[in-house]
Amino acid sequence: MRYLLAAAVLTLAVPAAADHHELADPAEFAATHAEALSSAINHPSRAEDRARDEFRNPAETLAFFRVEPDMKVGEYAPGGGWYTRVLGHYLGGEGQLVGLYFDPTSGPFNAESQQGIRAGAAGFPAEAAEFTGLPAENFSAMTLDAVPEGETGTFDRVLVIRMLHNMMRWNNADSELKRMRELLKPGGMLGIVQHRAPQDASADYANGSKGYLRQDDVVGFVEALGFEFVGSSEVNANPNDPANWEGGVWMMPPSLGGDDETDARTRDLGESDRMTLLFRKRP
Repeated sequence: MRYLLAAAVLTLAVPAAADHHELADPAEFAATHAEALSSAINHPSRAEDRARDEFRNPAETLAFFRVEPDMKVGEYAPGGGWYTRVLGHYLGGEGQLVGLYFDPTSGPFNAESQQGIRAGAAGFPAEAAEFTGLPAENFSAMTLDAVPEGETGTFDRVLVIRMLHNMMRWNNADSELKRMRELLKPGGMLGIVQHRAPQDASADYANGSKGYLRQDDVVGFVEALGFEFVGSSEVNANPNDPANWEGGVWMMPPSLGGDDETDARTRDLGESDRMTLLFRKRP
């Protein structure tokens, strides 16, 4: 069945008075861009990805982040291509998708890993082209320690999808987010989707090592780096996830990293409970 985007399914929350900047209501935004969103999400190249759509809600997430088809968008730490395929098709005609890779010198990366990160950035355009069937010239990439001249202040959006916990445990979240802020235009926005720990989880559990972070901690941390908190959405929430697994978020689908007994308990729970947060670059 093709993905049908309906305003009725958008249960998103934004503070009524974030500031003087006006943002389109997420449901209205989704309706305006329904054709482009649906076309990207239903593209044949995503046939194997589509099983995860009910848990990752790409159309609703991009609508909450107000990602328009003609924008310049940075995808931080592109992984197996799941979001790249959505964004590539959505932005590949009028907009621009840029892969943003870790600063290889900023984390616990040995020489081989650093070389792999740089190779990933160099290969991103061709990989995105293979994913989407669009020309490689439609895509670009960079590592955050080697931002090309002229790129600073040119991005409409930067998206960090299920990666902030790694940045926290690698102790490079501060420097990486500061570089992302520099890439954004005045008023440009940062969208974060992140595994969410219960607010009463211990600091030791919610430090990134288990994959989960506390939402209030994330908001405060990002605000301290020069961003204004615009709002949050529960579109990627999952109340079935207790978010207290001894082995961390990797016990949940799709990883299913536990033993047979644990996997049997988690297999039908969906994916992790996730916060979905939007921030604006402060002047």
